[in-house]
Order: sequence, then C-alpha cells, then structure tokens
Amino acid sequence: MAPLILLTNDDGYLSPGLHALRRMLSELGEVWVLAPEKNWSAASRTRVFHKPLRVYSAQLPDGSLVHVSNGSPSDCVLLAVLGLAPRRPDLVVAGINAGANLGRDVTYSGTVSAAMEGAQAGIPSLAVSLDVTGEPEESPDYEQAARVALRLAQEILRNRPIPSGICLNVNVPRGVPKGIKVTRLGGKIWTEELVRGKDPRGRDFFWFAGEMQITPPEGEEDTDISAVLSGYVSVTPLHLDLTAYEALEPLRFLEELRL
Repeated sequence: MAPLILLTNDDGYLSPGLHALRRMLSELGEVWVLAPEKNWSAASRTRVFHKPLRVYSAQLPDGSLVHVSNGSPSDCVLLAVLGLAPRRPDLVVAGINAGANLGRDVTYSGTVSAAMEGAQAGIPSLAVSLDVTGEPEESPDYEQAARVALRLAQEILRNRPIPSGICLNVNVPRGVPKGIKVTRLGGKIWTEELVRGKDPRGRDFFWFAGEMQITPPEGEEDTDISAVLSGYVSVTPLHLDLTAYEALEPLRFLEELRL
C-alpha cells in the first residue's frame, strides 16, 4: 500500500507553498490535505476549544479537492489523526511556510506546531519553511523548497525513521541550496521594534515590526540561523520536552520549604 502523507500548513489552504508541496509529495504516495481556511501564522500550538470545528471540501486552482477546517494547524493534524484521515498517516508534513522559522522564534510558529502534533502522535513529521526575506510576494521558489521536502520525505519513508516524539524543522534558503546541515536552534533572528500610530479616529494603535538578520551571527556556526544565512538547508530535530534538566538538582532546595 502506498504511504499516506498528511499535509497541512499555517498560511491557509490557498497558499502557493502548500500547492507546490502537494504536487511534489504526490510522487511518494497519497497526499491527504487538511489545512486551515485562513492564515494562522504565529499561532503556535493554538487549539480551538470554544466553538465547534468544521471541515469541508474545497477546490484548488488546478481542480484538486482538499479538506479545509476553521481550526488551527494543530487542530488540523489532530482532526486527521483522530479519525478524519482515511487511515493513520505514515508522514505529516506542514508547509511550505512563507518565511523562515528559525532560532527561538520556532515557538511562535503554527507550521512547526503542526509538525509537533504529528510527532506527539508518534508519526514522523516535517515542518518546511522557505526564507522569502526581501522577495516580492510572487517570486519565492516554492518548487525548489518542495524538492528539498520530497528528498527528505523519501529518506524518512525508506525505513530511516525519525526518533519517536521528534519532528524535523526544515528551513530552505533563497536560491539553490549548497547542501544540508543538521543544526541546533540559534538565538534571535529578528530585531524587534514597536511602531506607534493613530487610526483615522484618533485612537492609538501599536504594531510589532522588525527585520531579519542578513549575516550569520558570530559563535553560532552550528545553528539553523547560520546555516540558512550561509545558503544551506537547515534540519533541526525538535521535541516537546522543554524541561531544563540542568536546573532540576539546583532547585531541589525548594522541596524543603514548608507551606
């Protein structure tokens, strides 16, 4: 039986990155798409509990039928895994995100969170993002990023599984990649700025702004940020265990406090 690949994203089902990935991954087996109806960028692991979730069919520009939900990227994965998919997926792929998901910012990402949901369910999972910094909206090479995802998916499905509970965060640079680097998470990739203004009615508004670094940071040669800025695909293994193990013993004194 051909493998079943669950495909989702956080940019919405009309995203060109999703369409490129669906076409490319179809070479490997059945691609079953369940994606959000709207953009959920920076949604992290948001789950919808306060209203019913809906799923309906929609047609892509090429005539293909996909499944669409009013839920978040994480909701989409769980809906599929818990029974909406025709069978248990062999692989979960989230993307292709319009913009890199690097360093400490991965905790904001709906794309990465969707892959984490797959990993938590025990399914090999990839989050795929493309650096589009400085590119006009219509010019990012999603086909190149989809080819990278296809190559990685081929290896994973050919009995080279990802360790249980881990997802791979894949970031593709602009242009033709020089190769692949397995990396750790870097630090900050974006500058942060608070823009203030007034709307037409004279009320204050605030807008977060910032720019992505354009040169690799010193001392982080083995990080995802450095790899992508140097022209390499970065592949970073991630898991949901956020425990700071090195702090457990130093904090044992708290167990002696009387309450």
